[in-house]
Order: sequence, then structure tokens, then C-alpha cells
Amino acid sequence: MRRTRDHRDEQQDDEDDPPGRMRLDKWLWAARFFKTRAIAVEAIDGGRVTVNGERAKRSKMVQEGVELRVRSGPYETIVIVKDVSARRGPATEAQLLYEETPESKAARERMALHMKQFGGDWDKGKPTKRDRRDLDRFKGR
Repeated sequence: MRRTRDHRDEQQDDEDDPPGRMRLDKWLWAARFFKTRAIAVEAIDGGRVTVNGERAKRSKMVQEGVELRVRSGPYETIVIVKDVSARRGPATEAQLLYEETPESKAARERMALHMKQFGGDWDKGKPTKRDRRDLDRFKGR
């Protein structure tokens, strides 16, 4: 019979972390880079998160002073870990867990401007019937 997780298991997970250190997937979730830990795990396993310039596993322990690079879509965020938190709090608290580098901020702003100017509609989703007809007309079908 499969055992389901309950509140005591979550407390046990938190107690396993040494003081001042935390698993990478938990930290990314607590710092609100990802909505769920499962999504954070997918990003780490997919190579979209690096720790001090090296590809990391989800169980990598992070602590103060570690540099993280997190890619999400076309954006890359470079942050320095300032603190760890065992719980996921409000966004204002989450922002205290890290400091984004000035180069990262500038690069994100440039990318946002570029996306706004040249590719604002790149993620509109499924084309409408009208869009498909326009594409067919353009392609000469």
C-alpha cells in the first residue's frame, strides 16, 4: 500500500536541512522563482538553473553567497543568495532572500524592451480562424 505524505513528513523534510543551508528546489520555491516545487525540479533537471556556473541537482545545498542563474523563457536572472527560508512567504519576504546583480537587471530590461518592440505577440497562443485564413492567403494556398 502506498503511503501518502502528511504534515509530519513535511516537518521531517524541514528538519533534515542543516542550519543556514537549504535544498536548491526548496529555495527556488520559497524565493518565488517557481510556483511549485515540482516546476522548480523540472527547471533544475532541464538545466535551466546553475549554481556558481555549474549545472546542479535538485538536492544541491544552497547557502548565503551562492550565485544562481535561473532561465525562464527568454529571460535569465542572476542572483546572489542572501538568506534561506523554510517557508514560502509573501513576495516582499521572498525578495529579501536574494539580491539580483545589476548586470542581470540591465539584461532583463533590455530583453523586455526588445520583446516589446519586435516580438510583442510571440506568445499569443493558438491562431484564430481569421489568423489561419490570413496565413493561407499569404502563403498562396
